[in-house]
Amino acid sequence: MRWFKDLYDRNVRLTDERLEHFENDHPEMAGQIDKVAETLSHPEIVVRSKTDSEAELFYRHYLMTPADEKYLCVIVKVRVDDVFILTAYFTDTIKKGDVLWEKQ
Repeated sequence: MRWFKDLYDRNVRLTDERLEHFENDHPEMAGQIDKVAETLSHPEIVVRSKTDSEAELFYRHYLMTPADEKYLCVIVKVRVDDVFILTAYFTDTIKKGDVLWEKQ
């Protein structure tokens, strides 16, 4: 289990099972844990999922990734007593949803 701090100073947990999930489902994510931490603490935009009101999508743009120039999306489930990472992946686009926070 790993712990991170997000933009809101919340403790966000990442289980070994979730880490294995996103490294297996998105092989380009292997070895990208530092970028996951940076995206949580210094995102460029945070959006609430349109399909899951408890899910927040943290995005940060990277010029160089194993998948070329991309955004890193880290999806965090936020419950009253628990905040944890569901998955993370590189993407070209930011999903639509309520913008919770945006870098000025």
